[in-house]
Formats: sequence, structure tokens, C-alpha cells
Amino acid sequence: MDEQLKRELKKKACRIRLGAVEGVFCAKAGHPGGALSMADILAYLYFKEMRVDPANPAWEDRDRFVLSKGHACPSLYAALALRGFFPMEEMKTLRHPGAMLQGHPDMKHIPGVDMTTGSLGQGVSAACGMALAGKISRKDYRVYAILGDGEIEEGQVWESAMFAAHNKLDNLCIFVDNNGLQIDGRVADVCSPYPIPEKFAAFGFHTITINGHDFDQIEAAVKDAKMTKGKPTAIIAKTIKGKDVSYMEDNVNWHGAAPNAEQYEIAVEDLKAVLAGLEDE
Repeated sequence: MDEQLKRELKKKACRIRLGAVEGVFCAKAGHPGGALSMADILAYLYFKEMRVDPANPAWEDRDRFVLSKGHACPSLYAALALRGFFPMEEMKTLRHPGAMLQGHPDMKHIPGVDMTTGSLGQGVSAACGMALAGKISRKDYRVYAILGDGEIEEGQVWESAMFAAHNKLDNLCIFVDNNGLQIDGRVADVCSPYPIPEKFAAFGFHTITINGHDFDQIEAAVKDAKMTKGKPTAIIAKTIKGKDVSYMEDNVNWHGAAPNAEQYEIAVEDLKAVLAGLEDE
């Protein structure tokens, strides 16, 4: 990947993280850890890969995105705001009564959200339906989804995996945000989904394992997925929960908790330091 583009995508990811942290702080509730771990994937999809139009969110030929782990929506909202679907100021109203941005994505009220999600395991099923609809309609749009590694403990995920492989949904690409933590602890200890690539391969997926914070690897995996015919692709992205916020990184306590004022300032300082380093490159 071109170094200039890579630097710009890193900046976008950092701003997505800043927006997510601001939203959770203003809401005094939310799920920052898993929002921060997937920010690089969102930056790549929304600012490099996906064909979308903020002026026409319902454009029939757009690429689709489903956040199956809907509780991590602060980063999705920040990405959509940065992409121009709505003002970034909306992040300050996250989870407030009557606000557009609530604790889970809502396709009826939020421009750019393609599927309402929240109950884990259901989003990927909707993504499969979108992909099949594209096949039936002979459309060339692609469907992307992000699942949590804790989420794939849900049986419905594997029902949808069988469906996707059976219907040869090669226009479907799912990312597993493999940050290793879920609400109750390490996924390996709660109900181990490992080995994740082998499981998806057994269900008929083309599988790729990457560092989910490395844009070269993200790009190579997405290109590989687009070239794969006759089967869906699962990209297992190794990530760090709470990425780039010192006290949140790999800390299960930040799965679903909001920072207080002092912690918020530290988080902003951490992320602004990352951004400043990118500006100096």
C-alpha cells in the first residue's frame, strides 16, 4: 500500500477512536474496548474499499456493511460521521434520550447503517441475506460484516456460515474481531472458539488470518477475498481490545464501561499523541 494512503488511513482510524471515546464518555455508558479494536478495519472499509454515497445512503448499488457485534457501534458511528453521513457533533449525544445515535445500530434512523443489530449472531445472518439478494438480482455490490470473537460462540453464527457456504456467497466477506476478550473474560476461558480459521474452513469458507491493525495485511486480505470465487471469506483479524488507550488495552474491564473525566482526558491524550506522531511522519 502507498505510504501516503497508509498514513491517511491510520489518521482516520485514530479519529474514529477519538470519536468513539468521546461518545462513550458523553453517554456515560457503552462499550469502548471492542469499538477501539476494530477501528482500523472500519477505516479501511469506509475510506478505501467500500462503494458508498453519504448523499444517498440508500443507493441500491452500494456495498453493504453489517456490524454484527452491534454493541461496538461507537466506532461505526464515528466512521460514518467522518465519511459524511451526519455531523461528528452527533457523537456527543450518544445514548441520550431522543438522540439519533443509540446503544445499538438502527437502520431506520441512522443514515449509513445497513442493518439494525444488537442480539449477537443475528447480524451475520442478515449479511448473508443481503449477499444472496445481490446474487439473485445480479448486482455487483459486496457485503462486509464484523463479528466479535465472543459472538461466534452463538450457534446462529454457524447456521449462517452453513447457509453462506451452501449458497456460494463469494460476495460476502466477514471479519472476526479476534481481540481475545469478551464481557466475562478471555474467550479461550469462557467458551473457547479456537481454532477459529479451521472452524470457518470446515464450514466451507475461504479463511485468512491477519494482524487487524496492519493496513497492508487488511488490504491484501480484502483483495484475496474479492478474487475468491464460489465460497465466502472469513478474515480472522488479530486485534487488541482498547487499542491505543493505555489503560484500556487488553483489559476486560473496558468491555462495557465508560471513562470518568480523568480517564477520558488520558484517553484523549493517548490518542492525540498517536495522531501527532502520524502528522510528523
